[in-house]
Amino acid sequence: MKYAFIQQHHQAFSIQRMCAVLGVARSGYYAWRQRDGKPSPRRRQQVITDQRVALAFQQKKGRSGAPRLTHDLNDAGVAICRNTVAASLRRQNLRAKAARKYKATTNSRHGLPVAPNLLKQDFAAEAPNQKWVGDITYLATGEGWLYLAVLIDLYSRKVIGWAMSERMTADLVGDALQMALWSRKMPKGVIVHSDRGSQYCSTLYQSLLTRYELQCSMSAKGNCYDNACAESFFHSLKVEAIHGERFETRESMRRQVFEYIELDYNRQRRHSAIGMISPEVFEARMIA
Repeated sequence: MKYAFIQQHHQAFSIQRMCAVLGVARSGYYAWRQRDGKPSPRRRQQVITDQRVALAFQQKKGRSGAPRLTHDLNDAGVAICRNTVAASLRRQNLRAKAARKYKATTNSRHGLPVAPNLLKQDFAAEAPNQKWVGDITYLATGEGWLYLAVLIDLYSRKVIGWAMSERMTADLVGDALQMALWSRKMPKGVIVHSDRGSQYCSTLYQSLLTRYELQCSMSAKGNCYDNACAESFFHSLKVEAIHGERFETRESMRRQVFEYIELDYNRQRRHSAIGMISPEVFEARMIA
């Protein structure tokens, strides 16, 4: 813009004087004129980069920052580094959806029996169906709360079972567990970890664990870190798909959660704990 101004007024004012006032070098102005006022090669490359980064950002629905977008672009055949992607995002004022605080949902104040902590914050698994973690969260809609229960396989961080209900009951966690069992072809001996919520201590849920020969594990009282992976999933869900949106009905929230889990999180979202690839890609690579 400064060079264009100088060109427009060069007959009325000294080029040397205008360059000094505008803080640009005369050599830069003359080089610009030789290009007939066209953007420099560097600027043209920036425009191409910005277009590619913006498209990748939009395809991920504004949920990915520079690290994940860099992997996406590299996989698409675009040789680009993280710093270049970050600079492009800053130029375009594009920011991945920001985090908010997570609040625990389940109630552990009850007189039901609790299980020992078999997981002990060891979130590593060498194969599928060794360790599953579960939790419940609540989602606000114009019709009231919708509760979501999930089970995650720690091997790949894949959500293997989930259920939603208007009420936070034992049936909710039981339905999520049965979906996980069905999707994983009824494995036995799995450590199934949760907090001490009354739903997980219920007769219904505990009878399912016994019937299918699963090992029950529960967090220590008041220790949120014992179930950090499940809480991390809820954090990602709310930040990337829920916050900032308005859901008038429970049905619209159900559709959003289904899309996030089955289309985005399991199949596309890159996870740092498994080498910045999606859970399904990780399982396909490691099990093949």
